Amino acid sequence: MGTVTASTEVNVPIGTAYNQWTQFESFPHFMEGVERVDQLDDTHTHWKVHFGPVEREFDATITEQHPDERVAWRSDSGPEHAGVVTFHRIDDSTTRVITQMDIDPEGFVENVGDKLGLLDRRVKGDLKRFKEFIESQGYESGGWRGDVPRPGSDPFQGS
Repeated sequence: MGTVTASTEVNVPIGTAYNQWTQFESFPHFMEGVERVDQLDDTHTHWKVHFGPVEREFDATITEQHPDERVAWRSDSGPEHAGVVTFHRIDDSTTRVITQMDIDPEGFVENVGDKLGLLDRRVKGDLKRFKEFIESQGYESGGWRGDVPRPGSDPFQGS
């Protein structure tokens, strides 16, 4: 399993960057190879993607989500992967977005792409396109401010 890490600074407030990232159905606008993402409920998504000539569909679960801080997920089916995106306030109008994904390429095409560094370049390109997407809009197209506690944590801790 390979790990891909990328970061960028976007010239929007942290709430704007986070809110847009929670609009999973907008991912095809800036993620290469993502044809469609359907949000099934607060913590489940269905994806249709392609990598070169290979098409895949899979389900993923949001395993942790905290407004203006982080969104973490893992695949439930299809290619095995998991990841987290974190949001860091630089100042009132600048946010650092950091993604880290663990990906286990499935099949010949994905394994060759991984060996050639194509997955790494795709993730970094996706983050660059996210920056262009949100900065050109200047506002989020929606947002989900719900909280998904880390598995095994006490959601009532500190109450």
